[in-house]
Amino acid sequence: TILGDHYSAGTISKVTEVVREDVEAFQKHPLKKRYAVVFLDGTYLKLRRDHVASEVVYVAIGITPEGYREILGFYVGGQESSLGWKDILIDLYNRGMQEVLLAVFDGLPGLTESLKEIYPKANVQRCVLHKVRHSMHKVRQSERQALAVDLRRIYRVDSKEQAQEAFQAFEKNWQKLHPSLVESWRKDLPALLTFLNDPKDIRASIYTSNIIESTHNVFKQRVKTIRSFPEEQAVEKVFYLVAKGLNQKWERVKMPGFVSAQSEIQKMFEKRYGI
Repeated sequence: TILGDHYSAGTISKVTEVVREDVEAFQKHPLKKRYAVVFLDGTYLKLRRDHVASEVVYVAIGITPEGYREILGFYVGGQESSLGWKDILIDLYNRGMQEVLLAVFDGLPGLTESLKEIYPKANVQRCVLHKVRHSMHKVRQSERQALAVDLRRIYRVDSKEQAQEAFQAFEKNWQKLHPSLVESWRKDLPALLTFLNDPKDIRASIYTSNIIESTHNVFKQRVKTIRSFPEEQAVEKVFYLVAKGLNQKWERVKMPGFVSAQSEIQKMFEKRYGI
């Protein structure tokens, strides 16, 4: 329109078809052997097959031992499941990612088991903020501020001993009012506090899946005017172009704390996987 002409959606699609080879190359590109942290999360978009429905786009982001972020891959289709993630983890392994220290994700049932099948030596960090948000919906509006304060005291600590003390206080305050909520935190606490085993300088970057959620927001901003995608390949084109841009940006900037923690991270790899 700016150039004084008009192009149909079909014409635009043909023009962008040249991206297909790049998309396929990205989906197969080799990965580094070691990643200190891997974030796994899915986001939903509307896609037309026989009819329009919401389908997941699985996204995996890694942080190298040196602290560089990288979108490792994205995968379109269906509803998010642990079996879907297992296939993706197998693909990531076959493309070269063979050693992982920590995987960060939400509480999708079965995902921990799927991860451990492919990466048995990787630790699991449940996203703390996902757990907190879910807990907020389990109590009355008038209780949420007090609950948030008590929960924050559990994970805003320097050691597991301090976290256990904070949990005991939380248990005392909420056991009578919300016993199932307290039991849920008791059950998930080990996976929620895994990050306390890692170098202190990088903990702020790994106890939540904020890194991957902010990436989802970038994708959503690019497609917010699209009510639904006409085909799976159209989703892949957009996600590839966004992923390419982010990776080019990220390869010039290291994550906070990873520089100072690099020797500790190297020792963790050596202890767990050998030299």
